[in-house]
Amino acid sequence: MPDGWSARVPVLDDVAALVRLRGADQQPWTGSDRVDAEGIESEVAGEASWTRRQLVAVGEDDVPRCWITVHDRAAGRALVWGYFDREVAEVDRIALAFYRWAQEQAMAMAAMRGVTQTRLDESPFAGDERQERWLAEAGYAKRRTWLHMTRPVSTEDAGFVARTGVSVRPVGVHENGMPVAEDLQVVHRMLEESFEDHFNSYRESFPEFVQRLREDPGHRWDHWWIAYVDEDTPAGTVVCSVLAPDADGIEGSYVEYIGVNRHARGRGVAKSLLGTVFADAAERGRNRVDLEVDDDSPTNADQLYLSLGFECEYVTDSWFKDLSVGIESP
Repeated sequence: MPDGWSARVPVLDDVAALVRLRGADQQPWTGSDRVDAEGIESEVAGEASWTRRQLVAVGEDDVPRCWITVHDRAAGRALVWGYFDREVAEVDRIALAFYRWAQEQAMAMAAMRGVTQTRLDESPFAGDERQERWLAEAGYAKRRTWLHMTRPVSTEDAGFVARTGVSVRPVGVHENGMPVAEDLQVVHRMLEESFEDHFNSYRESFPEFVQRLREDPGHRWDHWWIAYVDEDTPAGTVVCSVLAPDADGIEGSYVEYIGVNRHARGRGVAKSLLGTVFADAAERGRNRVDLEVDDDSPTNADQLYLSLGFECEYVTDSWFKDLSVGIESP
């Protein structure tokens, strides 16, 4: 670290500073500095912290000005999130030091899992040339582009009816409100099968999948739905979460995952699932539904979303670095 700076693990008292840091990081690209403080608290000192290793850079005032997180997403996958105060004179040196540290942590995670290879995955905002330069110097390469889309919700959405031949229902729950295991396993299987032909597909175990989604403070079991065709054949699923209130104090819904079995594509399953999400959001008094989609989706999902009223708010890119445990790949 540069003179006058040190790195340490973030603590609960840092949450307010980290909210400001992340808000300042996104504002030039999204037009808003609103950040879910509850989500950051979970990353620092809640369930989400259990699968993350992280550091903050502090000066003499001990206030975090840079923050890097390495998320042990699954075997062979480590998500990296770097947030840097661009007004810090030494920020270039801190960023490179933090990306070196992130690589060390990802390799340690891979070794702990007993896998021989892993992929680092960082997602800067498209057009952020400074962060792109840091990533390039750290050995990353740009591989994909993602569209972050939003759609307004109106009272008219509440009357949605699924296409003929398609039925959609929420996952079943027991008397105590907990979900039925069989339905959760169907959701997991549907998503695994739906994304088999995606460029970055990898298997995530059922326990990892459920734990990761539960880490989100916006997680709700009653935001998981399964679609069926031919009466009882599972054909697709959608998993949503609650978006924190916007500037007007109104919550939204976020589509974490939507997947349709390849054998059921073209039958209106995706539209039926999304229509269900719109209706649910309208009934709950929410004002928007957001999602993220691959700009090069093999199913042209972005075109479907545009046809349903979604618009692109901002864009991010995926930058990868592939590693072998103990030996960096060329």
